[in-house]
Amino acid sequence: MNKTLMIARLAALSLALSVLPLRATFAASANEATTSADARFKDVYTTEWAWRIGQAGVSASGESQPDNGRLDDVDAASQQERLVYWQNVMKQLDGIDVAELSPTNRVNYEVYYTQIRNFIADQQFKTWQMPFNSDSAFWSDVGYQLHNGPLRTAADYGRYLDRLDQIPTYFDQQIANMRLGLARGFSVPRAVLKGRDQSIAAVADLKDPTQSSFYRPFKRLPETIPADQAQALQGRALQEIRDEVIPAYAKLLTFFRTDYLPQARTTLAAEALPDGKAYYRQQIREYTTLDLTPDQIHQIGLDQVAKLHAKMLATMKQTGFKGSFAEFLAFLRSDPRFYAKTPQELLDKTAWVAKEVDGQLSKFFDHLPRERFTIKPVPADIAPYYTSGRGGPDVYLVNTYDLASRPLYNMPALTLHESYPGHALQLELAAEQTNQPAFRRDGYISAYGEGWALYAEYLGNAMGIYKTPYQKFGFLSYQMWRACRLVVDTGIHHLGWTRQRAIDYMLANTALSDHEIVNEVDRYISWPGQALSYELGYLKIRALRAKAEAALGAKFDLRHFNDTVLQIGSVPLPVLAKRIDRFIADGGPEPTWGNGCRVEPGDCRAH
Repeated sequence: MNKTLMIARLAALSLALSVLPLRATFAASANEATTSADARFKDVYTTEWAWRIGQAGVSASGESQPDNGRLDDVDAASQQERLVYWQNVMKQLDGIDVAELSPTNRVNYEVYYTQIRNFIADQQFKTWQMPFNSDSAFWSDVGYQLHNGPLRTAADYGRYLDRLDQIPTYFDQQIANMRLGLARGFSVPRAVLKGRDQSIAAVADLKDPTQSSFYRPFKRLPETIPADQAQALQGRALQEIRDEVIPAYAKLLTFFRTDYLPQARTTLAAEALPDGKAYYRQQIREYTTLDLTPDQIHQIGLDQVAKLHAKMLATMKQTGFKGSFAEFLAFLRSDPRFYAKTPQELLDKTAWVAKEVDGQLSKFFDHLPRERFTIKPVPADIAPYYTSGRGGPDVYLVNTYDLASRPLYNMPALTLHESYPGHALQLELAAEQTNQPAFRRDGYISAYGEGWALYAEYLGNAMGIYKTPYQKFGFLSYQMWRACRLVVDTGIHHLGWTRQRAIDYMLANTALSDHEIVNEVDRYISWPGQALSYELGYLKIRALRAKAEAALGAKFDLRHFNDTVLQIGSVPLPVLAKRIDRFIADGGPEPTWGNGCRVEPGDCRAH
């Protein structure tokens, strides 16, 4: 080596060594900034979450959030305190430099920021002054909240009784809130209130407290509770239901019939409410996580309806039916062959489809949850106006009321949506994501959750679940149902549609029964924007899958894609889109789950 070259190399080495401490300093500084930002962010969300689950009746995107089972503290003063609290949280979030967060926490930040923004908006629009709609109500949710916890020990039953004791105060506060809403024209439309008092009367008119669903847990207490203690608990339950709960429901029933119903607004549109245009746009942002105008959504709906109608016509021909589309719909709604004869028959056929799906899951998912769901009928007191079915991580509720309105050709799509691979699968997997903060693990974003459930219906085609042309038509009719929602929701709340026009539009385009359509339209009227989340979420997931398939070609693995969508959990659609972009950039790998293991065949799987 010549001397000149050696000197040059030594000089370069000396320069490199002199730079190393500076690089280390920069790296340490950057790492310290990231750690500091992450720590501040974690302190904000852990503090707020602990506060949030101590509140009663907190909701996001119209869905219940975990709480402590308390039924009080929903009065106007408490609502103002919530607004101030979340505004302060938002100030803290705005003070965090997102660029300094770790990649994982940037995703967490985007999800959490959206939650807090929606909480603030709901408080500012005072949505708590309208604490029910035609689909769900605080007086019906009380039973679910009380029965949701474990009842194994005397202490568990004691806490249950304490919560029963809170019902009168809780109802009084809700009545006061509804009076404030009535005073400013912020109420559920009168047009959808008929019969909504039945579920209140089911409790208010009880003569025997032991016939109440609230007493059901006391009919047979665990043998581990001593007989004298069990008798005392039963006696207290009878007294509280008789002297506190039933009178509270009676008071609410009187208010509903003599005050709320006569004073409820006669308009339908969300845009007719106080500050209605801004309110409806916020509902759209909250439920769809997208910044779309009502007119844009309406047009998307019209386009989808046209596409699906052509597919439905083609499927109708496969059945051999010779009449018109309208005549085919009438035939489907009236022919006895398409309807169960008993509630048990509907439950049995539903269970059969659910088990067929079980046999297909491993072909579409590498990672399956450990938990399982059961199938139960919708409780009788809410069944008349309840949806056809609703699924959660532990139970799939099937509506066996009015069997003539529950066509069997729709049932396979409904089952895929509500159980596996829809809501039950998604929510069970979310609960297992122990590496995610609780606000993500226990949260629910409608556009993601409902979009996934519609995508689950779509997977039924490849699974071979739709075996007859009628079942295939039922699948398409369910797809049409959600496309129609885009048209009907914006039609009612933005374009001035009447209730009858919305009903007629649904009757003309879907194979849903008359009873289902009336219930659904009333739901859209009283719950602005929520119905938009389904189709828009579904279209986004389908578009992301198509993008991944095109980009990855032969490397695309459907199981990896499905697992990736589920692994990220309930997130705004723009966050999901970024995750799939990374999935594509990484070559479509299997995701790492919350237990820290990478899923391999037979590994990290429930057996």
